[in-house]
Amino acid sequence: MYIIAGLGNPTAQYDHTRHNIGFDTITYLADRYHISMNTKKFQAICGTGIIEGQKVLLLKPQTYMNLSGNSIGEAVNFYKLDPATEVIVIYDDIALEPGYIRVRKKGSAGGHNGIKDIIAHLGTQEFKRVRVGVGEKPKDYDLAAYVLGHFTQEDRQKVEEAIAQAADAVELMVQDRTDEAMNLYNKKKHE
Repeated sequence: MYIIAGLGNPTAQYDHTRHNIGFDTITYLADRYHISMNTKKFQAICGTGIIEGQKVLLLKPQTYMNLSGNSIGEAVNFYKLDPATEVIVIYDDIALEPGYIRVRKKGSAGGHNGIKDIIAHLGTQEFKRVRVGVGEKPKDYDLAAYVLGHFTQEDRQKVEEAIAQAADAVELMVQDRTDEAMNLYNKKKHE
């Protein structure tokens, strides 16, 4: 079984903001695989289903971004899962341009408070992740205001493509094909 968690903030004011790209990707996966996201458990909105033959729990933590570890840690402990092999986290990355994704098997928080909290709760940096690019904040712009802001129409189009790619990468990852996902999606785009 896999826990696939998309990070974001609850409440309508944060819908489709840069910081909620993880939520958007979970919604996309739920739609693609007809998984109802109608259960409230583990301080999250979640749904169980099958992706590429694997049982999955799709998770949208409702703890607010910086406390994402509360929800994910609770679910991992409940199912007694190994974070290194059975957890995938999808989240925004300001170091990547919109339209780009990066797949990793493990890593540091890289300044992302949601990931920092997950690492603290799981007690390990070893869990798979898909980072979805939201673009670098403009100079002299407040970081919080930027990540809680909305995309331009042009960037949103690129981000929709990246969300579909992130879902494709997750499909490979649950089939134990993370290296293949990395080779496919961690390349620079050709204009």
